[in-house]
Amino acid sequence: MKRILILWVTCTLISCGEKKYHDEKLVPIAQVSDSLLQAAMKYQLNLDREFMEATQTPLIEKDRVDFDGLDYFPLNPDLIVKAALVRTPQTLPFMMPTTTERMTEERIYGQLLFSLNGTDYRLPVYQSSELMNTEQYSDYLFLPFTDLTNGQETYIGGRYLDLRIPQGDEIIIDFNRAYNPYCAYNKKYSCPIVPPANHLPIRIAAGVKAFKATAKNN
Repeated sequence: MKRILILWVTCTLISCGEKKYHDEKLVPIAQVSDSLLQAAMKYQLNLDREFMEATQTPLIEKDRVDFDGLDYFPLNPDLIVKAALVRTPQTLPFMMPTTTERMTEERIYGQLLFSLNGTDYRLPVYQSSELMNTEQYSDYLFLPFTDLTNGQETYIGGRYLDLRIPQGDEIIIDFNRAYNPYCAYNKKYSCPIVPPANHLPIRIAAGVKAFKATAKNN
């Protein structure tokens, strides 16, 4: 499920005091199995099929006529990482904004701690008060992020990842599954605004690139 119509807000990072997170919980996956890359490829193919379906696509009619698939970075195994999930059960719900006037109640479910190219990063991950009370999406988590590709190679407003609550304290982040908000294709949609706390000061060259409607239809 894409959290396109659910709203997200600027959040403050939760401090973890003096505890250090490193070693095995922060290293990238050294050997990514074929199944993970195959799953990412299948995800991208399914996303393209959704965009081609008249009942599911966010594309406006003129952009759907010649649409033959989204533009992706090449699958990158180095951007599939194992993160430590530090749950924050005491965080209170708060109202989060989008690109419209709509608001929704959300909470910081936890902090994701991981490493890329030898540098440690921390991103808050969010849970909707509405979805957590539904059977189908009760374990659904939303990870929005911005990075140094935004506004050039990728959508200026950032991209999103859908995650599921794990049984343990580790979670796989596969940036090959990063997708654009629907408002990158159609301004009628209300899209989550990526909080400043979810900015990565590096290039994430994986997932969906910026949509260039004019180029595809000329």
